[in-house]
Order: sequence, then structure tokens, then C-alpha cells
Amino acid sequence: MNEDKLYPLVIVGAGPAGLSASIYASRYGVDHIVIGQLPGGQISETHEIDNYPGVDAAGGFEFAESLVAHARKYGALIEQRMVMKISKEGDTFVIMQDGGSVVRSRMILLSTGTKHRVLGIDRETEFLGRGVSYCATCDGFFYRNRTVTVIGGNNSAAGAAVYLSGIVAKVRLIYRGKSMRAEEHLLKSLRNNPKVDIILETNVISLIGEETLSAVRLDRPYEGSDTLPTDGLFIEIGSDPNADFARDLGVATDEGGFIRVGVDMSTTVPGVFAAGDITDGSAKFQQVITAAAEGAIAARSIHAALAKA
Repeated sequence: MNEDKLYPLVIVGAGPAGLSASIYASRYGVDHIVIGQLPGGQISETHEIDNYPGVDAAGGFEFAESLVAHARKYGALIEQRMVMKISKEGDTFVIMQDGGSVVRSRMILLSTGTKHRVLGIDRETEFLGRGVSYCATCDGFFYRNRTVTVIGGNNSAAGAAVYLSGIVAKVRLIYRGKSMRAEEHLLKSLRNNPKVDIILETNVISLIGEETLSAVRLDRPYEGSDTLPTDGLFIEIGSDPNADFARDLGVATDEGGFIRVGVDMSTTVPGVFAAGDITDGSAKFQQVITAAAEGAIAARSIHAALAKA
């Protein structure tokens, strides 16, 4: 990375959207740099990818590694760093990273994805890493042959429960709704799994334990008690857009905080593009394939914009 250089493009975020954009930017001959804390993005925390065309089944970490390798094959410079602030000075974007280093660019692509949604109950932060987790594939190993609880009704929650059932002795999946919202193939795996109990129309309202989590309290009894002993709690209740940089730049977002984009992935601020789960594009269908597609479209649009500038 050359701090004195003005890059035509800086891609902030190294997940499927950002790396797809990098691949296409390289093919278009757009000199650029990718900055992201987690090369491959949150997809690396997913148990299995089996809905990407041409990929029958792959572990999330392996899939993420292949994305990074593909981008690097075309010469991408990927900086594993944290972006602290993005500002604009005239026609130049200034990206400040941890450690105080600065990168400047003519255009910027925001592909920072989403962040895990929290329950917001007492002691949740206190027990983080001591019984509370937001990543089953990261932390599931530590609960081998024990009892765990998963909260959520989406694909992530169902996938986490299926994954954990191969490691732990028992999984209790708690969801506040009347029925799960996950895809049918995941629900079938859950229903046929003797290690998984699904508890519907129930909320976790508090956490119990001393140094580590030992139980959760429910808002309605389960098997005669509102206290459910558990060794681990995996929270999979969705995510919120990582759009702080967009707001700092004055980029328009919708009521949910997602960046508003045009069909070309442009935003309301000239020179700023966005792609992936952070946008309101693709009907907010947050999948690897839609993130990758938006990244590719953004790269083409940026190439065209740079050619006109």
C-alpha cells in the first residue's frame, strides 16, 4: 500500500461483494485496493454454502478463502485492516485506518455488510465469550458434548442448530414466532434431528450465571419451568447494516439503515458506490450470489465513471 498514491478506487469491505468487485475491477484494469478486517467476510463464519451455483457444498471458511485467492489471482491488494473513518476533501476520499495510516481514492465502494444483532438484555455483554456467542462455527467446538441454546428463526439460526447438533449433546432452538422462517431443507434437517428441540412462541428474557452462563430465563414455562439450564447461548436473530461510513459521507439510507442504491450501485453521493448486504438492492435478498452480483455491477459502473472523469 502506497500512502502517497491516489488510488482510482478503494473497496471498503472484503466479503463476497467487495471481492467480486475487486475481481471485476482487476479485469477492467481499474487499479484499486481492498480494505477489510475479515478477508472473505462473515461468510467465513457460515457452516456450509450449498446454494451458490457450481458449488455443491463447501464450508464457509473454505469458500471465503477461495474468494480471497481468486481476487489475489488477478493482482488484488487486500489489506487486513480496520477502517476508522472516511471523509471527503474536495474530489478525494480519505480513508483512515487503524494505526493512523491513510489511503486516498477518487472513488469508493462500500461493501461493509452487516453486523450481528444483539438481544439487548442484561448481562449479554458480560457473558460474551463466557457462554454467549454470535458465531456457532467459531465457538461451537468449545461446547462439545454439552447442552446449548440457539435463539432465532431464520436460516442462520437453523443452520447453526444443525451444525451444533454434530458437536454437542443437545440443542434447544428458541424462536419467538409461531413458526420458523428458515428454508424448508433446513427445517427438514431440524425436524429429523433427535438432538434438536424447537421451542416456539418463547423469548429469552434474562441470563443466569456467576462467572459463566449457566441458564436462561424464559417468558413462558418449558417442560414445567421458566429456567432453562444451558452451557452456551448462540444468538442468531438477524443483522443490521454496517452503514456508519455511509452516514458520515451523507449517503442516503432507508428507514432500516440500508444504503439506497441505483441499478448501477451508485449512491446519492457522487463517487460513492455500495454493494452487498449493506444496500437496499436485490430486494434485500441477502445471499452470497446477490452480494457477488452487486459487486460485479458496481465495478463495471465505477470503471465507466472513471472513464468519463
